[in-house]
Amino acid sequence: MTLSFSVSWDYRCPFARNAHEHVVTALQAGADWDVTFVPFSLNQVHVHEGEPDVWDDATKAPGLLAMQVGIVVRDRFTERFLDTHAALFAARHDEGKDIRERDVLADVLTATGVDAAVVFAEIDDGWPLEAFRKEHETAVNETSMWGVPTFVKDGQAVFVRLMSRRAGDAELARTTIERVVDLVGGWPDLNEFKHTSIPR
Repeated sequence: MTLSFSVSWDYRCPFARNAHEHVVTALQAGADWDVTFVPFSLNQVHVHEGEPDVWDDATKAPGLLAMQVGIVVRDRFTERFLDTHAALFAARHDEGKDIRERDVLADVLTATGVDAAVVFAEIDDGWPLEAFRKEHETAVNETSMWGVPTFVKDGQAVFVRLMSRRAGDAELARTTIERVVDLVGGWPDLNEFKHTSIPR
């Protein structure tokens, strides 16, 4: 039976990178999952009262650009999304690149077989920012989402921090995510479970 769940992302977050690497690796290896990728803005949740929302603040526009790239590829170049999604996380966290820059994002798109000019034309058209805002606000209103990665299954939403990376291990990736999703939907009584220290 196909496993269906949602998971949020913001390319700024290293824990989102960890979780999404597992998701991407397992899907590319054939995991029977139906995954909804939900864009979420960490910038927006840190807006102070009285300040404009990030969607309406031109000074915050560069910080929203990579997410809009991800949304365009997800919706218009679906077959290239997993590769591009992983590459955008890698550019930010493994390569230390500034994914607020169009040139950096264009290089990622080109490397993953996506026409950068088409993606930026879609962004300039305005709909990706509106989609970003709508999906973020829906996640907040419907699930009280406040961070990434948040997994959603059967109306239950759980923020998760995975410490491991998949390191090319598809079986590890699959079992890790299925364990998480099983806890999300199958054991809502577990509200908080956090180690007091991190093994080094």
